[in-house]
Amino acid sequence: MKREPADRDVIVDMLETAAQKLRAAQRAFDDNDAADCASRAYYAAYHAISAVLAHAGLVFSTHGQTLGAFNREFVHTGEFPPGTFRQLQRLFEDRQRGDYEIRSTLTIEAAAEDLRDAEQIIELCRASLELDLHVPSADEPEPPGS
Repeated sequence: MKREPADRDVIVDMLETAAQKLRAAQRAFDDNDAADCASRAYYAAYHAISAVLAHAGLVFSTHGQTLGAFNREFVHTGEFPPGTFRQLQRLFEDRQRGDYEIRSTLTIEAAAEDLRDAEQIIELCRASLELDLHVPSADEPEPPGS
């Protein structure tokens, strides 16, 4: 589904949401909560790829459509590394396990990998968008009046 590209402010907000979810994933990891870490890590990556898609004018109603479109539009074309989609698939599967298993079988090691992968995906998305939108890095504050 093609639409007009999202406004810069919306994309910046989406990246900030990704950063918030990543911080929540880190807190869950620090609390030895693998299930919540995996869930928050997935959503961190999901919001970041959604920002990239929104910049391209692509918005979808389901997670499956979003992941598939990101793979088709950005991984298959070489804009993102080939392993990115596999990382997203594993994050999605771990999120499902963490959110829906009564007794989660996720290990803290798996959660650590989820956290690293989400951070990497966010950085790749941010770097991709910085080129077009001059989106500030996670450490760089927005300039006044932006």
